[in-house]
Amino acid sequence: MTRSNSELIKYLSEFITPLRWHNMEKIIRNRTRYITVVLEDIFQPHNASAVLRTCECLGIQDVHIIENKNKYNVNPDVVLGSDKWITLKKYDSDEWNTSAAISHLRKEGYKIIATSLSGKAKFLNEFELGETPIALFFGTELTGLTDTVLDQADDHLKIPIYGFTDSYNISVSAAIILYDLVNRLHKSEIPWQLTRTEQNKILLQWLKNSIKRSDLLIKEFLKNHH
Repeated sequence: MTRSNSELIKYLSEFITPLRWHNMEKIIRNRTRYITVVLEDIFQPHNASAVLRTCECLGIQDVHIIENKNKYNVNPDVVLGSDKWITLKKYDSDEWNTSAAISHLRKEGYKIIATSLSGKAKFLNEFELGETPIALFFGTELTGLTDTVLDQADDHLKIPIYGFTDSYNISVSAAIILYDLVNRLHKSEIPWQLTRTEQNKILLQWLKNSIKRSDLLIKEFLKNHH
C-alpha cells in the first residue's frame, strides 16, 4: 500500500466506532490465504452460503465459486452478512469453468486438494499441512466433484464415516475439514497470515463496505491529498 492509501484507511476508520475499528484490526490478523475454498457447481445455494459463513468465521479470506451449469446467488438468510467480509471469485465466463479455476489456482501457487470418497483419499487426520498453500475443492452432494478435479488434484481428502449414510452434507463436510485444518494451522510454524499489504487492501474494502456513501468520502479525501 502507498502512503496515501494508508492515510486513507486511517481517515475512513474515523467514520466507524472505535470498537468496530478495533475488531477489524484484530480480525485481519487472523485472516489467511494459505487455505482457500473452491465450490464446484453447487446447485443448492443455501449450502454454498453456509460454507461462506463457515469460511468467514474461521478466517479464510478467499472463496472461489465455479459456475458450470448452476449459477450461485448468496442467500442472505444463511450468510448473515458474512459475504461482505470475504473475497469471492467467480468462474462463470465459459460453459466449463473448472479447468480455468484449477489453472488460476496453480499459478497462484496452490496445491489442488479434492474432497472425495475415493479409495486413494487420505483421512483428515492423516492429511499433513506443508509449506505450500492448499485449495480445497468441494462438489455437489449427489455427484461430488467432477472427473476434471479428481484427475488433476494433487491429493484427495475425506472424513471418516461410521454410520450407514455414505456422505456428509457439503456445509457440514466443509465445517469439519476447515475447523480441523485451521486449528492445526494456527498451532504450526507455517507462515499463514496475510502480508501487511494484503491486510491493508482488505481493511480498505471492509471500511468501504461499512460506511454509507464511502465513495464520496474517498473522493473528498483524494481531492485534498492530490
